[in-house]
Amino acid sequence: METGTIINILFILFVVWFAYTRFRPAPGLKTLREEQFRNEMLSSEGRVVIDVRETGEYMRGHIPGAKNIPLSQLQRRLGEIPHDKDLLLYCQSGMRSKNAARILSKNGFSTLSHLAGGISAWRGKITK
Repeated sequence: METGTIINILFILFVVWFAYTRFRPAPGLKTLREEQFRNEMLSSEGRVVIDVRETGEYMRGHIPGAKNIPLSQLQRRLGEIPHDKDLLLYCQSGMRSKNAARILSKNGFSTLSHLAGGISAWRGKITK
């Protein structure tokens, strides 16, 4: 096999591995459709809704009752999140909430759900 072919194969494998590690869900993360997410919010007071978008995005409109902890600050603000509550995460499209779930999972949080499609999929009330 030629060196160029081997390099191309290794490059493709690296790209596949990189994509997989970036887009795979966190262990135990439940992906909820908009209606399921809303039902989870309403079903119990033992849930915390976290908006992981940046503060400016949050200020333009967020789900009522959501706490804003941007993904960029999540690691240093873990102490603000209760370990004994179910966590409902959302962002703009669903990608950052998956990343937030990975961080939370690695830090001992286990009951994690996120809104598929993010706030873009939300049909409920928005608070500004």
